[in-house]
Amino acid sequence: MNFGPLTEVGDAHAIMERAHEVGINFFDTANGYGRSIHPGRTEEIIGEWFAKDAKNREKTVLATKVYGDMGQDWPNTSRLSALNIRRALDASLKRLQTDYVDLYQFHHVDRNTPWEEIWQAMEVAVQQGKVLYAGSSNFAGWHIAQAQEVAAKRNYNGLVSEQSLYNLIQRDVERELLPAAQAYGLGVIPWSPLHGGLLGGVIRKENEGVRRLEGRAKETLEKLRPQIEEYEAFADELGHEPGELALAWLLHQPAVTGPIVGPRTMEQLESAVRAVDIKLDEKSLTRLDEIFPGYKTAPEDYAW
Repeated sequence: MNFGPLTEVGDAHAIMERAHEVGINFFDTANGYGRSIHPGRTEEIIGEWFAKDAKNREKTVLATKVYGDMGQDWPNTSRLSALNIRRALDASLKRLQTDYVDLYQFHHVDRNTPWEEIWQAMEVAVQQGKVLYAGSSNFAGWHIAQAQEVAAKRNYNGLVSEQSLYNLIQRDVERELLPAAQAYGLGVIPWSPLHGGLLGGVIRKENEGVRRLEGRAKETLEKLRPQIEEYEAFADELGHEPGELALAWLLHQPAVTGPIVGPRTMEQLESAVRAVDIKLDEKSLTRLDEIFPGYKTAPEDYAW
């Protein structure tokens, strides 16, 4: 989602090319990304890159999302009605300069549209060859159960993945979302794996004058400063960069398929790639749990 607002077109294309070189083939975006320029700008940048070389699209597992308003502020121009799914998908395909997406994700829960309608729209999209699989984002565990049970009645695959906020600091999904995803066989794709940069060595960067936080991120840092200081010290002890350690921790979680890394620069991409080679033993994982405690599966988390 940084492509356009924070990353120039040329740099974005170079990052995607480098991603393919190092074996990254899953690219995630959304129809609303690039909003500060105009909704859809990020998809356009990816589409321009696909148009440069047909192999770019062939080598990419492409995911985008539907839900947010695209600037029209009118009924059926947002959320998950059958009409909006149809129109939004066609618009995304046009911007992405492709005839299909591998994974079409519901960016949020739509409490006003019944799952029968949502799945009917997706079945049509699959039959038309415009979508291969459906996924969710920002769902609760019971939303996944509801979606999958309705899909099963229609003899439809339903969801294959869930994209959730998950990192060392924010671990709420461990209670119910991750168990639900595992029970129904969904891959989990964590977003914000560094929690807005707070797990990326923020205190060191702050002390060096490299980074200055504002607003909510600054408030969160002040609240968690002792833990983050302890975390950065432990990363130094292990000989890893804090951001790379945070990504490695996610890769060690059993429900996780892979985190969304969202690099703004080539340097950030290279750092993310190094996390793949970090192996954490049980002692290190236990220490990270001590610094940032997680949750048991519900109901054991709060009951006997």
